[in-house]
Amino acid sequence: MSLSFTIVAKENLHEVIPLVYKLNEEKISKTILMQRFEEMQEQNYQCAGIYDDNLLVGVAGMWFFTRHYSGKSMELDHVYIDDAYRNQGLGKKFMSWIKNYALSKNVETMELNTYVQNFASHKFYFNEGFKILGYHFLKKF
Repeated sequence: MSLSFTIVAKENLHEVIPLVYKLNEEKISKTILMQRFEEMQEQNYQCAGIYDDNLLVGVAGMWFFTRHYSGKSMELDHVYIDDAYRNQGLGKKFMSWIKNYALSKNVETMELNTYVQNFASHKFYFNEGFKILGYHFLKKF
């Protein structure tokens, strides 16, 4: 196993789809996910990846912006590590890499949302020093 952390190249974003598909509770189709990722890459979006040789085994989307309450921020999105690679300390190493990447971009704060029922992620993020600031509401049209 030869693991590395890097930014997923825009031309390789299609590799992210199978992992994000596993994460989604609402099971958005892979076709729609690909369409959305094509649009996202034109915005302030990047995706960090964990590769085992050439196989993508973990992802974390990153949105960059400035917010009035937190300054220059990076919001993590769709953080997911394949089941076979969990419980080996990889998430902690990935978060450290992501933090250093954010700091290299002069980011002041890191934010994220996690599904309400994903209790394992809540524990992980608390252990990583995240605090609950508020609730995330969603209204579909």
